[in-house]
Amino acid sequence: MSELIRVPDIGNGEGEVIELFVKVGDRIEADQSVLTLESDKASMEIPAPKAGVIKAMKVKLGDRLKEGDELFELEAEGEAAAAPAAEPAAAAPAPAAPAAEKPAEAAAPAAPAPAAEAAVQDIHVPDIGSSGKARIIELMVKVGDSIEADQSLITLESDKASMEIPSPAAGVVESISVKVEDEVGTGDLILKLKVAGAAPAAAPAPAAAPAPAKAEAPAAAPAAAPAAAPAAKAEAAPAAAPAASGAKVHAGPAVRQLAREFGVELSAVTATGPHGRVLKEDVQAYVKSIMTKSKDAPAAGGAAGGMGIPPIPEVDFSRFGEIEEVPMTRLMQLGATGLHRSWLNIPHVTQFDQADITDLEAFRVAQKAVAEKAGVKLTVLPLLLKSIAHLLKELPDFNSSLAPSGKAVIRKKYFHIGFAVDTPDGLLVPVIKNVDQKSLLQLAAEAAELAEKARSKKLSANDMQGACFTISSLGHIGGTGFTPIVNAPEVAILGVSKATMQPVWDGKAFQPRLMLPLSLSYDHRVINGAAAARFTKRLGEVLADIRTILL
Repeated sequence: MSELIRVPDIGNGEGEVIELFVKVGDRIEADQSVLTLESDKASMEIPAPKAGVIKAMKVKLGDRLKEGDELFELEAEGEAAAAPAAEPAAAAPAPAAPAAEKPAEAAAPAAPAPAAEAAVQDIHVPDIGSSGKARIIELMVKVGDSIEADQSLITLESDKASMEIPSPAAGVVESISVKVEDEVGTGDLILKLKVAGAAPAAAPAPAAAPAPAKAEAPAAAPAAAPAAAPAAKAEAAPAAAPAASGAKVHAGPAVRQLAREFGVELSAVTATGPHGRVLKEDVQAYVKSIMTKSKDAPAAGGAAGGMGIPPIPEVDFSRFGEIEEVPMTRLMQLGATGLHRSWLNIPHVTQFDQADITDLEAFRVAQKAVAEKAGVKLTVLPLLLKSIAHLLKELPDFNSSLAPSGKAVIRKKYFHIGFAVDTPDGLLVPVIKNVDQKSLLQLAAEAAELAEKARSKKLSANDMQGACFTISSLGHIGGTGFTPIVNAPEVAILGVSKATMQPVWDGKAFQPRLMLPLSLSYDHRVINGAAAARFTKRLGEVLADIRTILL
């Protein structure tokens, strides 16, 4: 008899059928891929749980499926041969003994498993935000461990933060699919958990549900064995030609994000992945080929143009003396990439000014006891945060981003401000949300908490997203001014240096005043010089008498 095969636990809600590898009448092997599902987070191939012949298809291209949905009817191998022998027995009353000889058929495809039976649940990496991939730096469980719901399983470290991934349910760890140093992303399989008294993770069927294929990203966690065979076959397949304009391109979320960062149209990339899927390596190879063409093409007038920037020549420094090569941290490497991207894409200009903070400093010192009673330390930073939030309302172009089309400006109605924190591993920029709605003491407490989380590598992805404007302060170190790089897609960043006592002419005599150097870098496509000068002038006025923001 035919058996109804359903979608197993795919761990990602639902997905769209983007490829069908089989049709009615095909004889398939156990673990052979039958179709590909693509969700908003991953692409995965669904394998057959057993060998047999496909009698009917229940899905078509474009269908959206979730766990438990019908896929196809399968006549398992051996059942077709057994059918003729079973017919004579069907004509006579069936004795009790033969009925026990076919337990698999006695259990109908739709019959649920007993409620108390232990079921195996796949535990996947949850949504970890826009950070893409993260490295596993700690495994907190092992096979055979009994764990509770919300118990931490692994610790991930991305370019911006460390985070612990909790278990969504209690149970016993049956197998672990990852190891320390693996790079994983949203939707990747972490482990299999035997959950007592839960509904089975796969659709009801006599055979065990297959493990879902892994998300198709180059650095994803190792896939279960069933997915290995199709992948091996796909490696030998020739590279697919670039997709025609307007055609659908098959690529995972990580690949699409990489393509967006490079400004690459995926339809122009030659795919080498299984079934014509674009891989990260394909995007990188495409960018490299474009860069090579730009470099080799003769530039007009003998000068390099566009992206054909002459490379810095390699130098063997050991020829001149003893050297030591110290690897950059992952955070430093990714920070360097982001800064370089912003510097190349944004026409920077920096406006320099000074603010008289003599009275502001007197106010800060006078409120020291109040702040200590509240359990916080009142520094200049909360005063700067509050003043800038006030100015972003006055001058909304500074609270905006350039639209992707380059023909409009997106003005934001919220006031989230980032501030740079120097850590041993590199620079981090946590974000304080809704600065305009918080008191100075609240801002002081939140800034201190976020700075500590940054230094201890405990920032979450959410702690570092959504900034409208950034403050970079070097006042605790020194200096008289610098040119900070705009943190795209923001359009401005304020650099603050060390305040010093300076003689200021009041019309009759020089008076000692505490002057704070300001360095405002801005995106000249959105902000012009006059607007920048008005911003630093108004900031100086607000800092000179912060009571004016109450008016």
